[in-house]
Amino acid sequence: MSNTSNTAKTQNARTAHESDESEEARASTDERPSPMQVLRHARTQLAELTGMAPESVSSFEQTEDGWILEVEVLEIARVPDTMSLLASYRVELDPEGELTGYRRVRRYERGRADPHRPGGR
Repeated sequence: MSNTSNTAKTQNARTAHESDESEEARASTDERPSPMQVLRHARTQLAELTGMAPESVSSFEQTEDGWILEVEVLEIARVPDTMSLLASYRVELDPEGELTGYRRVRRYERGRADPHRPGGR
């Protein structure tokens, strides 16, 4: 009977260990922020640094080094609103979603469309 008892204990220990490993795998996956969490946190961080409220995210890409976003920001409010100045900021984040750098890549009036540019940029 002790063999049967030891076999059952070994199987239970193995099952518990496998369960712990799968929970650890889920936990490490859960530690990475979701794309929506990254977007929200990036907007908050950019607003804190620039003092300007982001209006939208026009580009979002996960890279080997983290994330790259293009965020549209209201720089100068004017009346009428179509004359307000907006800017696009390229925002770089590490894999955890913490801002590592940003720069303004263009500035434009709200009501103005971009002229066609070769290469899409």
